[in-house]
Amino acid sequence: MGLLKGLLRARKLLLVILVPLLLLPLPMLHPSSETACAYVLIVTAVYWVSEAVPLGAAALVPAFLYPFFGVLRSSEVAAEYFKNTTLLLVGVICVAAAVEKWNLHKRIALRMVIMAGAKPGMLLLCFMCCTTLLSMWLSNTSTTAMVMPIVEAVLQELVSAEEEQLVASNSSIEEAEPISLDANNSQPSLELIFVNEDTSTTDFTSLMQNKSLNGAHTVTNPVKTANHQGRKQHPPQEKPLVLTSGPRNQELHRKYKSQHDQMICKCLSLSISYAATIGGLTTIIGTSTSLIFLEHFNNQYPAAEVVNFGTWFLFSFPISLIMLVVSWFWMHWLFLGCNFKETCSLSKKNKTKREELSEKRIREEYEKLGAISYPEMVTGFFFILMTVLWFTREPGFVPGWDSFFEKKGYRTDATVSVFLGFLLFLIPAKKPCFRKKKDGEDRKPSPGTEPIITWKDFQKTMPWEIVILVGGGYALASGSKSSGLSTWIGHQMLSLSSLPPWAVTLLACILVSIVTEFVSNPATITIFLPILCSLSETLHINPLYTLIPVTMCISFAVMLPVGNPPNAIVFSYGHCQIKDMVKAGLGVNIIGLVIVMVAINTWGVSLFHLDTFPAWAKVSNITDQA
Repeated sequence: MGLLKGLLRARKLLLVILVPLLLLPLPMLHPSSETACAYVLIVTAVYWVSEAVPLGAAALVPAFLYPFFGVLRSSEVAAEYFKNTTLLLVGVICVAAAVEKWNLHKRIALRMVIMAGAKPGMLLLCFMCCTTLLSMWLSNTSTTAMVMPIVEAVLQELVSAEEEQLVASNSSIEEAEPISLDANNSQPSLELIFVNEDTSTTDFTSLMQNKSLNGAHTVTNPVKTANHQGRKQHPPQEKPLVLTSGPRNQELHRKYKSQHDQMICKCLSLSISYAATIGGLTTIIGTSTSLIFLEHFNNQYPAAEVVNFGTWFLFSFPISLIMLVVSWFWMHWLFLGCNFKETCSLSKKNKTKREELSEKRIREEYEKLGAISYPEMVTGFFFILMTVLWFTREPGFVPGWDSFFEKKGYRTDATVSVFLGFLLFLIPAKKPCFRKKKDGEDRKPSPGTEPIITWKDFQKTMPWEIVILVGGGYALASGSKSSGLSTWIGHQMLSLSSLPPWAVTLLACILVSIVTEFVSNPATITIFLPILCSLSETLHINPLYTLIPVTMCISFAVMLPVGNPPNAIVFSYGHCQIKDMVKAGLGVNIIGLVIVMVAINTWGVSLFHLDTFPAWAKVSNITDQA
C-alpha cells in the first residue's frame, strides 16, 4: 500500500521519464525526419495534456530534441521562440499594466454599474458589457479578477441592504455596516491568490480539492483592491488570480435571504466568466489562443495578408455582440426567469428601498475614487490611440497610414503597440507644472518623477510562460512543415473529402470544444493548428474557413471549473455549484458554436474570400510537397 502511494505521488516524474523511453523505438526503428518529428510532437503533446511539467517548460522540449534528431538546426529552432506576435504582446501588456496600476478598470466598472442601477436584469447586462469591454484588451483571467471583487461587493450590498431594512423595521440599535472595496476597511476584506491565465487544469483541480464549496480556505498573498497607489498587478509568473472570500463572505454564501438572492448571486458570478470569454474573442490580442493562431498562420502562409487587427475585429465584433445579447437572455431566463419587465425596469418609481440603498453605496464607492487623475487620463488616451492606429493601419476599404511610407509591409500592429508601450516608460505619472513658483511657495526639489509604469510593473504583468509556450508551438509547426509530417497527416485525412466543407469545420469545432474542457486552450490550439492546416490544403478548403472557427471555439471552455482560469475564479466564490456551471455553460457553448458557424458562412465568406482556394495556400502546399 505504501509503495502504491509512493508511485501515485511520483506519477508526474514517472510520466516525464517513461513517455520518452517508451516512444523511443519509433525514431530508432524508422529513422526519418517524419518519425523523428512525430516523436517530438507526441512527447510534447503528452507533457502538455498531462501537465506533468509546467506548460512553459514542456514548450522547451523541441528546442533540444529537434537538433538532437536532426529535424531543425538549433539556430532555426531558437528563431521560432520570439516572433512579431511576442512584440505585439509586449506592447499590449505595457498598456494593460498602466490600466491595472492606476485602477482605470475600476472607474469604468463602477461608472457602468451606477448607470445601470440595482435592478437584477440591468445589473447583469451592465456587468457583462463592462467585462466584455475590458476583456477585449486585457487577458480573460485578469479581467475576471478585476471585476469579481466589485461584483461581490455589489452582491453583499444587495443582501446587507435587506438586512438593514429588517433591522430598521424592528427598531434595532445595530446597523449593518457598508462593505467597502477599500483595502483599508476594518472589515475582513476580499482576498486574492495569484494564478496564471493558462495555468494547468491539474493545479485548479488541486485548488478545488482544498476548497470547500463556499470558498473558505487559507489564503495567501492578500492584495489591495481599491487604492490606486496600491499596485494591483497580477504576476503571470505566479498562479492565476483566484479570488476567495473572507469570513463575512462565508456567512453570505451559506445563508441567502431568499431563493431569489441565491439565483442573483449565481447568475452574476457565472456571467462574468462568460462575458470575459466573449470579450476575448473580439480582438486578435484578446486571448493567447488568437495570438497563437495569428503567428502560426503568418508563418505557414507568409503571402497571405488577410488577417490583421482590423479584419479580425470586423468579423468577430458582430459575433461577440450577438453572443453577449443571447447569453444575457439565456442567463436571465435560466436564473431570474422571464419577467424582464420587472428586473430590467429603469423607472425610479419601481425601485425598492433595498435597491435605492444599494445604488447609494455603489455611488459612494465611485466617489471615493475622486476626480479622474492625470495618469488615468494618459492611460485612457494611449488606450484609445493604440486602437485607432491599429484600425487605420490597413483598413482595407481605404488606404491606411501605412501607405504614407515609401516601403510597404515594414510596419505591423506590433510596431504601434511597442512604440506606445515604450512612451509609457517615459511619461511622468505626475502632471508637469511649468509655472514659476511664487516667493512664499516651497522651493524644495520634488522627489524623483516616477513614470506611468516602471519596468517592475511590466515584469509583474508580462506572461513570460505564455511567450515560451507560444514559441514552442511555432517550433513544433516549423518542424512539422520542414520534415514533411504535416503533409503526411493531411494525406491520411483524405477520407473526409466526401464531406462538405461546412461539415468538416463543424466536426473540428465540436472536437476542440470537447477537448478544451480538459486541456488548456494554448495546448489545444497548438496541437490542432498544424493538423487543420494540412487537412484544409489536402481537401482544397480555404484554411481560414476551418482555422478561424476552431480558434474561437477553443475559447468556449466554460462548463467546468477546470476549463479555464476565469471559471475557477468564479467557482472559488462559492455562489455556484458544478451542476450550475455545466447547465449554464452548455447553453453558452451551443450559442457560441451556432453563432460562429453562421458568421463564417455569411459575412466571413465575403470578408476573407472563403469561397475560393487561395493562391497563397496553393504555394504553401507546393512547398510542403517539395
